[in-house]
Amino acid sequence: MDKSHLLIRTIAKSAPRQETSRYICTSCRHLRPQIEKPGYPLRSVFRRQQSTAQPGDSPGFTSVLDNPPVLIRTNRKHNKFGLALLAAIPVISFGLGCWQVQRLGWKTEIMARFEDRLVRDPLPLPPVVDPSAIKDFDYRRVYAKGVLRHEKEMLVGPRLHDGKDGFLVVTPLDRRGEFPDSEVNTTVLVNRGWIPASMADPRTRPEGLPIGVTTVEGLLREPWKRNLFTPVNKPEEGKFYFPDVAEMAAHAGAQGVWVEETMRNDLLESYRREEKGIPIGRAPEVNLRNNHGQYIFVSIMPAVTTIYLTWFSLSLATSVMMWMVLKKPQSGISRRVRQNKEW
Repeated sequence: MDKSHLLIRTIAKSAPRQETSRYICTSCRHLRPQIEKPGYPLRSVFRRQQSTAQPGDSPGFTSVLDNPPVLIRTNRKHNKFGLALLAAIPVISFGLGCWQVQRLGWKTEIMARFEDRLVRDPLPLPPVVDPSAIKDFDYRRVYAKGVLRHEKEMLVGPRLHDGKDGFLVVTPLDRRGEFPDSEVNTTVLVNRGWIPASMADPRTRPEGLPIGVTTVEGLLREPWKRNLFTPVNKPEEGKFYFPDVAEMAAHAGAQGVWVEETMRNDLLESYRREEKGIPIGRAPEVNLRNNHGQYIFVSIMPAVTTIYLTWFSLSLATSVMMWMVLKKPQSGISRRVRQNKEW
């Protein structure tokens, strides 16, 4: 034997034997004792096969032939609760759209009626006002003469004005001098306007306390309604969080009549009044919010286009979605399963 062959065999015997794969073909398992003998012709081939073990050599491996495909159902029935919810969305959105259209018409008519009252000349306020008739004269311009009783002044708040904290000044207007022959109570409540919180004390704003007969021009307003989240007023402590006309009138000894003093919308005049503590009156305009149009038409403005999303378009979109769900075409998986079944 050649020396080179002897050298290679000596090195091969001295080298540590590598761990071979524990997997072996089931048909060749009984030949392993013979293959392991020296000089067997398939020994090198068998070792080469062991060094490159495949997943298929595992005894627990199963192939596609061992596990034939099972037909599955792809067109499952839709959930009844989901279909009912999807069907309710277009109906509810369509109903909300109709309701918002009615509310829009109602609010627009009210605002037009109030605007018509604002352009008319102010009326003199009678000595006695029927509380049930104030609703028909809401936002009507009126004027009254009398003496402001500052000792019975009431602050309603806190209220914000241009981001600043403050209060609304409500002062009874005694009109006995204007109606000396009247035997009834002619005093009314006047909302003079807003003052900053730093001037809540009347001693800090002497210029905001006019003395003598004063003519007040403003808007006759209907009393507000309290909601569940409004704090309760504390008249005995002089704390009023909500303009409860009946409660404040009983506390001040006046009629349940609320007049909001108006002023010309002038920025410089507002700054001057704020500095001196003179109440800033409201502008003679209708300040009712009319958001029903926004509920019907919600404007979304991208870079170029403008999309109007409406309750009615939402109803239409969800109706189309429901039709697509119920009339969904057969998927590719369902077609392949059908072909396998025909095979």
